[in-house]
Amino acid sequence: MNNQTTSAPPDLARRTILVGVCGGIAAYKCAGVVSKLRQAGADVHVIMTEAACKFVTPLTFQALSGNDVHTEMFDAGTAWQVAHITLVRKSELFVVLNATANTLAKIAHGVADNLLTTCVLATRNPVLVAPAMNTAMLDSAATRENIEALTARGLEFVEPGSGFLACGEIGDGRLADEDDIVAAIVRALDRSGSMAGERVVVTAGPTREFADPARFLSNASSGRMGYALAGEAQRRGAHVTLISGPAELAPPFDVEFVRVITAREMHAAAFAHLPDTTMFIGAAAVADFRPSTPASSKVKKDGASMQIELERNPDIIADISARRPKGCLVVGFAAETDDLRVNGLEKLVRKKLDCIVVNRIGENGSGAFAGTDNEVLILWPGGEQAVPRASKPSIAASILDRAARLRTGA
Repeated sequence: MNNQTTSAPPDLARRTILVGVCGGIAAYKCAGVVSKLRQAGADVHVIMTEAACKFVTPLTFQALSGNDVHTEMFDAGTAWQVAHITLVRKSELFVVLNATANTLAKIAHGVADNLLTTCVLATRNPVLVAPAMNTAMLDSAATRENIEALTARGLEFVEPGSGFLACGEIGDGRLADEDDIVAAIVRALDRSGSMAGERVVVTAGPTREFADPARFLSNASSGRMGYALAGEAQRRGAHVTLISGPAELAPPFDVEFVRVITAREMHAAAFAHLPDTTMFIGAAAVADFRPSTPASSKVKKDGASMQIELERNPDIIADISARRPKGCLVVGFAAETDDLRVNGLEKLVRKKLDCIVVNRIGENGSGAFAGTDNEVLILWPGGEQAVPRASKPSIAASILDRAARLRTGA
């Protein structure tokens, strides 16, 4: 007799989910995900690529989902006509399982040569992608660039696992576990629309403070954290304004984008967009100082002074906190090399913030400005939350989850 207990399945009753299955050996694992979703009460509709049908038959997914499986752009005799429109309109979430490098490349570049990729282009619902491929393909520059581009557009990814691969190698690229995928689906559905009606302003990236037309003071911030926060808030239904210093990133899909260069420009833009703001997130790495007398032409190095006189820049987040609209939640950031909790709490109190996100920087800091992942400490009056190392989009989700709980007093 087996006395082992299992966790109850999530409640997905009356939630309609569109699942895409791609052409890779991990297609057989997708059957388990579809089964779990149906057991949880979801109405699941499956799209299979031609290559996917070579690994698992459509009949398998028809039996598991209880619905017709779609493999062609115009399936004759099915209940849903013009599939790439009707499928996406009926569903609340599009889950692309065992996404291959080929499918990711097609989606990233807008190629619509099969039903699955056409539906991704046609949907306005959240899209969750679970990649599965050989480690070398996953680590290739092209695949990484495609994932980054899709993340910027608002697609969410379930990180692949590590282990024994079908090619006989051991490494990253395994399709994530069924439970992890289902949990990500539940989170995506729960978040969708959770910030409807919110007006969110996010600052991101570095600022540049010019000493002359060729030289400036700045820092190594990539802007990834702020862009991830803007994208996550938009996916949750908020109206988002992203005010960004110089960053080599594509703005997230469907956000109002304001580009600035200096701290004073960012300060002015922040206050211009402050009226009616319900949440302000200061994720930018704003330069604290600027040259007091910048030269109007390039200073020649021969005979140039070795000293530059500096003056303070405005403290954007402190000024915003002091003049915020009624009910506006203000979230600050702090980059520290040591004493994260002590320094973070000091800034939290001094700047009168609702919460502050502290990350470590330095030679061995996981929060290196240019990194794609991070680990942070979120502090608020009377509480704290350590968020373990994860991708910056995942960290962004945790930060907004905490902000939502602070708003409700939870």
